[in-house]
Amino acid sequence: MNLPQALKACGYERLVLQVGKGSVLPAPESCPDLTLEVFRFKNSISEDIGRADLVISHAGAGSCLEALGAAKPLLVVVNDKLMDNHQLELARQLHKESHLLYCTCSTLTDTLTTMDLSVLVPFSPAQTTHFAHFLDKALGVQ
Repeated sequence: MNLPQALKACGYERLVLQVGKGSVLPAPESCPDLTLEVFRFKNSISEDIGRADLVISHAGAGSCLEALGAAKPLLVVVNDKLMDNHQLELARQLHKESHLLYCTCSTLTDTLTTMDLSVLVPFSPAQTTHFAHFLDKALGVQ
């Protein structure tokens, strides 16, 4: 099963991709099982996140906070090739607190087919101080 098929099997019908400066710009026909929207950058993706049933993102702190702040189920894909991998530390901590699920590029399709979003608990705005302390510690500021 490939990624679009896994998304379709989970009941998703639409895939919105922000590809940034990437060399690959998928064509809509490359994803016949889903309605595909692709863009490089937008000033804000808040509306896209607001319409999403699931957010799949890298594990950057800003991206995680934006999706969690919008109360959206979040699956982060950690770049396991990074040295001093703060993304992995952040993903592990937020997963430990049941706020998100995480995987790597190589496990994304399997994770989609086996994930249980019902185990996730909302990330409350009151937790932002806790989050900031975690980031300070992870980045060696504290």
